[in-house]
Amino acid sequence: MRLKTYMAVLVILFTLTAGRTIAVGDTKQDSGQRETATLGGGCFWCLEAVYEEMEGVHGAVSGYAGGNGPTTYREVTTGETGHAEVVRVTFDPQVTSYQEILAVFFTIHDPTTLNRQGADVGTQYRSVIFHESESQKVIARAVMEELKKDRVYDKPVVTQLEPLDRFYPAEDYHQNYYANNSNQGYCQVVINPKLDKFRHKFADKRK
Repeated sequence: MRLKTYMAVLVILFTLTAGRTIAVGDTKQDSGQRETATLGGGCFWCLEAVYEEMEGVHGAVSGYAGGNGPTTYREVTTGETGHAEVVRVTFDPQVTSYQEILAVFFTIHDPTTLNRQGADVGTQYRSVIFHESESQKVIARAVMEELKKDRVYDKPVVTQLEPLDRFYPAEDYHQNYYANNSNQGYCQVVINPKLDKFRHKFADKRK
């Protein structure tokens, strides 16, 4: 991602008129409202760890979506079930908007690599947004159109936009993986850099 990408993404996302936008730095009490966003951007452990630290997020559950086959981790990792590893984020839209959820999403993973994130290769690691309402669909489509028009990335964005049919929670040992295994090699090498990027660039959106 180019150095200017982060600021460009924020400018695009926070100037869209669709949906409710809250400026970075605003802190609001829990309104009691809840919305969910289901996103795939490589290994679900990475996205879950980041979103668990985001203000307004009340939970991030790792799981699978977008396929028709078995939903066990062993089967999904073969790439033959059609499922993507995803995280379903539950958030208060009065505290953190869907646009801000997407701002983090497009900052912490590479949306230009087809069916891979780093060393994780396969359709199960594809970049994908599973919209859960018409408004999410409109916002996500507008975001990706703006990213393309403004040439924010050096390569084309390949993020897929699909309706969410069904979300399957992953096995218990995948939940809160980073919190329970932060000293493990994968966490140190792959997840920590994503967390560092989030903590630095979205400092005012941390819990």
